[in-house]
Amino acid sequence: MHTFAGLVVSIDSLLSDIKALVARHPDKLSMDTITASNKGYSTHLFIVTFNHAKESTSNSSKIHVLLSFGQHGRELITSEVALNLLYILTEKRKIAGVDLSSFEKILENLVIKVVPMENLNGRKRVEEGELCDRRNGRGVDLNRNWSVDWGKKEKDYDPYEENPGTAPFSEPEAQIMRELSKSFKPHMWVNVHSGMEALFMPYDHKNTTPNGASAHLMRTVLENLNHRHFQDSCLVGSGGGAVGYLAHGTTTDYMYDIVKVPMPFTFEIYGDEKASTSDCFKMFNPVDKTTFDRVINKWCMAFLILFEEGLRNLREAQLVSQGAVDNWVPMGGDIVEISAARKSSPDKRKLEGLDLGMQELRTYFRLFMLSTVLLMFMFCSRISKNRNRETGNIFDS
Repeated sequence: MHTFAGLVVSIDSLLSDIKALVARHPDKLSMDTITASNKGYSTHLFIVTFNHAKESTSNSSKIHVLLSFGQHGRELITSEVALNLLYILTEKRKIAGVDLSSFEKILENLVIKVVPMENLNGRKRVEEGELCDRRNGRGVDLNRNWSVDWGKKEKDYDPYEENPGTAPFSEPEAQIMRELSKSFKPHMWVNVHSGMEALFMPYDHKNTTPNGASAHLMRTVLENLNHRHFQDSCLVGSGGGAVGYLAHGTTTDYMYDIVKVPMPFTFEIYGDEKASTSDCFKMFNPVDKTTFDRVINKWCMAFLILFEEGLRNLREAQLVSQGAVDNWVPMGGDIVEISAARKSSPDKRKLEGLDLGMQELRTYFRLFMLSTVLLMFMFCSRISKNRNRETGNIFDS
């Protein structure tokens, strides 16, 4: 056990608080426990679902948000943010100077799944005294165990810190998260870490961002959040380009490339640059109550603004309407929309009509070319047959 911001904190007490919160608010919260195992190693994840105004709004028309905290065991502060965010969503705990009632209408349009402690076994290792350990219960870095560019090792690769496992998704924690992402189909994903303050988008395994409109959409949301809430003090960009090293097999890159999440992010919520490298706990977690409260309030508010910015930008990009959001597929970095019918301005409807007309013309042209080729083939075949007959008559005579 370790003293955390003047308090003795354990994962058991945190999960107990979350379970009690869910029990008090069955109209808004539900909780699932999923267990998985691999070669004698097992774990279970708690998944809390927040669904505001369940009765009044169809789930199919809501934005899906998936948040994961505590992927690295030593980053205790992230799970504290998860707990306090759930308190704010359900019991309207106030953040100093902020009227949270303005977010009520936004929350009605969201279904939020929160994984408050992704790396349960790794967290237990930290509580037993391994304060520098970020890995899971059998020594694998869960943020290197995903399939996008899995297993590649940089020159500064640290086998203790970055063990990717024996294969992609060898670890039960990653298996559960993969199945959750595929079944829930989030429109926004945030992997929450500590070690610095930053707002990252793909990619982690290379020092570039995706191309085209998709990157513009993500960057717009992050820059707006950074400007509105952090006064432009956070580092913004791709994880691989901004953090100073490349990471292979990460969750966020998989969410973008494979699950096709429109807005996949990694947030780094705290770091003490003055802490000694031998003091891992202080590097990744606040150790005084004042700093602890400041981090909690700042980042809970950041998530509320993210929900607002995400919803607005998805709609403006026409990836979401008042109705449902269907699967979003980035092709070459550009956005391909396959959503349901939506409200739009007359000018937008004209452009959409023109676009549909051009699509029809292209379709007719392809049919015309196909018909022409078929007719030419039939014509040539008939000529060939006639020539064969004539040749046959000559030989018969």
